Amino acid sequence: MFTGIISEVGTVREAGRRLTIEAPLTAARLAIGGSVAINGVCVTATATDTTAFSADLVDETLARSNLGELKADSHVNLELPLKAGDPLDGHLVLGHIDGVGTVRSSRDVDVGREVTIELPSELAHLVAEKGSVAVDGTSLTVTGEDGASFGVALIPHTLQNTIAGNYRPGTSVNLEVDVLARYVERLVRPGIGKR
Repeated sequence: MFTGIISEVGTVREAGRRLTIEAPLTAARLAIGGSVAINGVCVTATATDTTAFSADLVDETLARSNLGELKADSHVNLELPLKAGDPLDGHLVLGHIDGVGTVRSSRDVDVGREVTIELPSELAHLVAEKGSVAVDGTSLTVTGEDGASFGVALIPHTLQNTIAGNYRPGTSVNLEVDVLARYVERLVRPGIGKR
C-alpha cells in the first residue's frame, strides 16, 4: 500500500519488459522481492544495487498502464510502500492502475498549474470533485469533473518533485481512482465486475 507521496524521480536506463531505473534513494532502501510503485504501478524488484533497481513487467501491467511507453532516459515517479506507523500524508493508493488517461490541457496560473485529464468512460463515475485520485502515482485532489475529464491543481512543489512538471497536452498518465469509490460502487451495484 502506498500514499501517493512521491519520494524520488528516477531515470529509466533500460525499457521494455524489464525496466531498470536509476534511483539511488529508492534502490538503497529496496530489496529483491520488495514492492515499489513506478508511475503508480506496484511492481516487484527483481534486481537491486546501490544506485538502480529492475522490475519485470507482465502483459497485464503493460495492457493497463503506460509503462510500456517508457524509453531510456524517461523520468518516472517512485514510491516505496507504506510501513505500519508511517504518516498517511496522501490517500490510500494500492498501485493497481484502473486505466490510462490523457492530458487534455495544462496552463500556468498565479501559483502552480491547472491540468485537465481525459479519463476512460468506465472510470468517470468514480471520480468526484474534491475526491482523491492518483495520477502517475501522485495523490491529487480533483478540482472538478465533467464526466469525460477531471481537473487537478498542481502546486510548485509537485511540479518540481514529480514528473507532473513535464505534462503537456497528449501526455498519457496512469490513473488509480480512490479505493473507497471502488468499494462503494461494489456495494451499491453488486453485479458489477461479474463476467
